[in-house]
Amino acid sequence: MAGILDLLNSDLGKQIVSGVAGSTGNDSNKTNSVLTMALPVLMKAMERNAATPEGAQGLQRALETKHDGSILENLGGLFGGGVDESVKQDGAGILRHVLGAKQQGVEQVIGQKSGLDAGSVANILKVAAPILMGVLGKEKKQQNISDSNGLGSLLGNMLGGSSAANEQSFLEKILDADGDGSVVDDVAGMFLGGSNKKSGGLGGLLGGLFGK
Repeated sequence: MAGILDLLNSDLGKQIVSGVAGSTGNDSNKTNSVLTMALPVLMKAMERNAATPEGAQGLQRALETKHDGSILENLGGLFGGGVDESVKQDGAGILRHVLGAKQQGVEQVIGQKSGLDAGSVANILKVAAPILMGVLGKEKKQQNISDSNGLGSLLGNMLGGSSAANEQSFLEKILDADGDGSVVDDVAGMFLGGSNKKSGGLGGLLGGLFGK
């Protein structure tokens, strides 16, 4: 199974990046940077939420009903005439549920690192969140996952299943943002200086972005 960042580099991923960029009026390269940073963070937050029985049940229900992967079957229609407001509202709800009080801080950190303002990052994530849920729903259906252990494994595998310190520390730290943006310097410092960059996987992609 491909990881979430492998997906972004696939033909489907390029279609998603192009569509999200066009529908939010942002540069494709910057949109790609935002999604490369944000999607693992959202998945890590979902993994945290799914560690509780209530969180796992809620995510299971969402992936079995509204977010079953069908959104991926007509991306041309989704992006063609501008993304429908109901999709953005759905995305905003997903972000609130997944990130909670951390949402503003996460958007600020990613905005500073991608060169976009936090409002533009928020708009990108509102469109991307339902698509990410669709990707998870499709994988869940294909693998016939029906319990919380399977769901946790799915999220871990799509994150790359890595326990490398830099990667996990980045994801944990950014999720510990309290909304005032003060985590920015801590997070940025972890990835500055080329000596500890990784050559592949999530660390390589994030290290490449943050090491610029």
